Amino acid sequence: MNLIFFGRPGAGKGTQARRVQEHYGIPQISTGDILREAMAAGTPVGRQARTYYERGDLVPDEVMLHVIEERLTAPDAQEGFVLDGFPRTVPQAEALEALLRRLGRRIDAVLYFDVPHDVLIRRLSGRWICRAAGHIYHEVSNPPRVRGRCDVDGSELYQRPDDQSETVARRLRVYDEQTAPVLEYYRSLGLLHRIDGALGAGEVFRQIQAVLEPLREKR
Repeated sequence: MNLIFFGRPGAGKGTQARRVQEHYGIPQISTGDILREAMAAGTPVGRQARTYYERGDLVPDEVMLHVIEERLTAPDAQEGFVLDGFPRTVPQAEALEALLRRLGRRIDAVLYFDVPHDVLIRRLSGRWICRAAGHIYHEVSNPPRVRGRCDVDGSELYQRPDDQSETVARRLRVYDEQTAPVLEYYRSLGLLHRIDGALGAGEVFRQIQAVLEPLREKR
């Protein structure tokens, strides 16, 4: 099964992609991870990507697609994949479709992890980090025993600017503006499946299985 997991930051798609990888044996392909791996390995396309990265520029779509192609042609991805983090624009989606067509493959389903903004803001803005060693806490899922202090070393906990609620809300607005057309693109192709990402992790995975099992039976 060739899948795309789609959702706002904090929607839990990365966690669920790893569960799908373990359960179905198809690799999670995070575009951020494979880009870093290609640069570290020094592949030709990795070296090309590094020239943009070191200048602080965005890696162009053409280069990113070459990195994705390298990963999709690896032996472990021949039975399927879960693409996480790409595409984010309609031109990227169209370019990905052309790439897969050239490889004799196609997307079977796009799973959209839908989580309300207020839930995402609580998830993303609840993270606190200790100053001494970087231990991570969360106000809801992993709170410290003493408010504002690290359980391990007693140092002060602080919040990064990116994790503050105002910044998180702005990031979500920008993401929605950029990616809403991509959702419509895949909806028009009949590939989009909504997953209620606000539920517990186990229930979210059961929703995923309800989409994937019929696809697997068709193959």
